[in-house]
Amino acid sequence: MLFFTRWKAAGILLTALIVCLFALPNFFSENVIRHWPSWAQRHIVLGLDLQGGSHLLLAVDTNAVRKEQLQSVYDEVLRVLRQARIPFTGRAIKGNGVEVHITRDTDVESALGKLRELSQPLTGYAGTTGQRTLDVSNNNGTITLRPTDPAIAERVRQAVDQSIEIIQRRVNAMGLVEPTIQREGADRILVQVPGLQDPSRLKEILGQTAKLDFRMVDLSMRPEQAEQTHPSDSEVLEGEDGRKYLVEKRVLVSGADLTDAQPSFDPTTGQPDVTFRFNSSGARKFADVTSANVGKPFAIVLDNKVISAPVIQTPITGGSGQITGNFTVQSANDLAVLLRAGALPAPLTIVEERTVGPGLGQDSINAGEHAAYAGAALVVIFMFATYGLFGLFANIAVAVNVAMIFGLLSMLNATLTLPGIAGIVLTVGIAVDSNVLIYERIREEVRAGRSAINAIDAGFSRALATILDSNITTFIAAAVLFYIGTGPVKGFAVTLGIGILTTLFTAFTLTRLIVAYWVRLYRPRVVPI
Repeated sequence: MLFFTRWKAAGILLTALIVCLFALPNFFSENVIRHWPSWAQRHIVLGLDLQGGSHLLLAVDTNAVRKEQLQSVYDEVLRVLRQARIPFTGRAIKGNGVEVHITRDTDVESALGKLRELSQPLTGYAGTTGQRTLDVSNNNGTITLRPTDPAIAERVRQAVDQSIEIIQRRVNAMGLVEPTIQREGADRILVQVPGLQDPSRLKEILGQTAKLDFRMVDLSMRPEQAEQTHPSDSEVLEGEDGRKYLVEKRVLVSGADLTDAQPSFDPTTGQPDVTFRFNSSGARKFADVTSANVGKPFAIVLDNKVISAPVIQTPITGGSGQITGNFTVQSANDLAVLLRAGALPAPLTIVEERTVGPGLGQDSINAGEHAAYAGAALVVIFMFATYGLFGLFANIAVAVNVAMIFGLLSMLNATLTLPGIAGIVLTVGIAVDSNVLIYERIREEVRAGRSAINAIDAGFSRALATILDSNITTFIAAAVLFYIGTGPVKGFAVTLGIGILTTLFTAFTLTRLIVAYWVRLYRPRVVPI
């Protein structure tokens, strides 16, 4: 256990040095590290409780999602029965379903068959194997269509995912540093923006509607002329590229009908483009629009801003299409994200709002620092008083251990919270505990009559199993806290888990390496513990 080859010793020291060096950016200002290489600019981000800022917990309005689903079914029933030329009366939304009465008894079976086609297999949602989007039933000629609970849950999940994309795009556009935007439970979104002291501004930005629609470009006059004449059925909108477009006010296809958009490459030219797909209603409307306007440009408008205005080359009747242009890979990906984000904007309500002032954050930092300094000082004094020279070795290893924790947190661009500081302080105790187990084992071996070198070697080797068991169980607890907990609990779990890994490294490599070189240099006859 005390023998190290030169390569092994060099590897241990080099690993510790490199990881510790990643903590250096935290000691310099942003203006300084801005000129460093990009890989060296990673640093720890202070959380909301340390830096101050705004905290919002948003909830997706599931009732609105259900109403929107029912309205979609309501419209589809009208379309299907009209196309099949089946007379009906009493079409209405009642409770959690849509009811329609078929006028002639002879048409009931035919209507059932047509309306059951609206019920599609549900995919993409955990535990929905064999589930369908609608339950269709018949009661004396009155057909009822009800969205299933898994279908509603899947629609809510999609709404949350798309809302997160919208929020991320809007918050990042504010130029804020390291916002935290994540799902909380099934239908909630947590938004934390450190450094932002005005939550009203954040709420205003998040409250804007990400409305996506498809309209025709008005070619009757130039946008500059339209700004002076003010046509009643068209309006001038600005594009992403700064150009102005004269766009018809009439919405041909709504973004609510868009189900997916992905970046891809044109198979003939190899240039980046964007492919998109509509639901059945959107596909029908889009087919009618593109068939009637071949050779004309249409505008994709997001929040009253034209993000693209491609020319319709051929009728698009399959429910999917392709947007080509002077895209780069990045711009095609960005456009796909915008299209997906605007596909199903869901109403969001503020469940919880909290603002942490910078003064309170600074108080938390001071309290955390004082606790860390006091705890570290007591540990150093105790180890040195109890184990003498070996206590000094342990203190060196613990100092390197803490530096490695900060280095790994910096590499991960992790967010440090007050519970995270508590995790680091706890890690110091765990690291010292590993050294205590080793040193007490060495003492036992000395009492058993072993020589100094043999006792040291046996102490390290025989304490290994105990230290591994204790640290592995603690690591499992940290992993459970990370996957089940939220917010500050996750911050505590991250620092604790990283601290356990660095503790195992320093206890069984760095401390052992220091002791091994001391033994090789002095050849002790007694152990100075």
